[in-house]
Amino acid sequence: MSHPRALNPRPAATARRRALTTLAAVPAVALLAACGSSDPAVDSPDSSAGGSATSTEAPASTEPTGSTGSDGSTYQTFTADNCGFAVEVSERPERILAIKSSMIELAAALGASDRLIGVAFSDGEPPADLADSLAEVPVVSDAVPGQEALLELAPDLVLGGWESNFSADGAGERDALAGLGIATYVAPSACQGEGYQPNPLTFEGIFDDIREAGALLDASEAAEQVVADQQAVLDAVDPLDGQSAVWWSSGTDTPYIGTGIGAPQMILQAAGLTNAFGDVPETWSSIGWEEVVAADPDVFVLVDSTWNSAEDKIAALAANPATASLDAVVNERYVVVPFAATEGGVRNADTVADIVDQVTALG
Repeated sequence: MSHPRALNPRPAATARRRALTTLAAVPAVALLAACGSSDPAVDSPDSSAGGSATSTEAPASTEPTGSTGSDGSTYQTFTADNCGFAVEVSERPERILAIKSSMIELAAALGASDRLIGVAFSDGEPPADLADSLAEVPVVSDAVPGQEALLELAPDLVLGGWESNFSADGAGERDALAGLGIATYVAPSACQGEGYQPNPLTFEGIFDDIREAGALLDASEAAEQVVADQQAVLDAVDPLDGQSAVWWSSGTDTPYIGTGIGAPQMILQAAGLTNAFGDVPETWSSIGWEEVVAADPDVFVLVDSTWNSAEDKIAALAANPATASLDAVVNERYVVVPFAATEGGVRNADTVADIVDQVTALG
């Protein structure tokens, strides 16, 4: 199950796209007409898989053909079967639009911030080590940008954190954008289709995703360095002793809980915590409060976001008669993680170390 954040974005803020002065050579009106000629396919509410994806078996590769990049290097043609959609990029991406924090931060970590023409649908502030490189990148929208806004930016590559970012009601369908010469790429850890959704998500899979993105962005050396750095962080972690944890991501009347096959499970396991709902075969799932009470966790991991803060969650746990008497609530055994760190991406290893530190500090 995809996270509701992927399907229910906040209202869009005023776009700052006027700051971008380089537009496509083809008029936006003509591009929109071409985009509108494709068959609409809207994501179902239970999946963020792209409805118009083309199912092809094209494993990621770097062929000895391509183009010369602006830095004089030779770009090797990139091909991949990305969430069931065939991606082929023959020229080094120079105008990149990144949607969702997972992809914004991945591009920055790979040293491609100077090629970002815009970012959108951020889940929060970037980590300190990436903040400077992203400071001057224009924010296109607080939500998924519409097709018109996207086409005005004239990207040659759009990175999406979720398949649902690419829809007729969102940034545009992937096949329609491809027809306009705009490549699209979705974080493989967020694929939802059968045979594509990681089951379970692992750090080895995350590292493979980073390497694949490195090949796409002509940043393979940087990708290997990112992987090495993250592996070093994990190797330095002294795992906890198996204390039980409930990962509360969002929701109030019915909490949305990190379950058994996604980033929450991967992070908790690496930290040495036992996910109280690790046997649920989904990434996140709606879990009733009575089940949370029955789990009686040693620790609550609370996801902090502007739309559902950790502070609000703590207040709700204390005010709810069903949870107020739980030992973790009485003794305020809370661990807080930012929303942007809870999906597959470059923050996951540091999040493991941070959770271990926070639980250790609780005594």
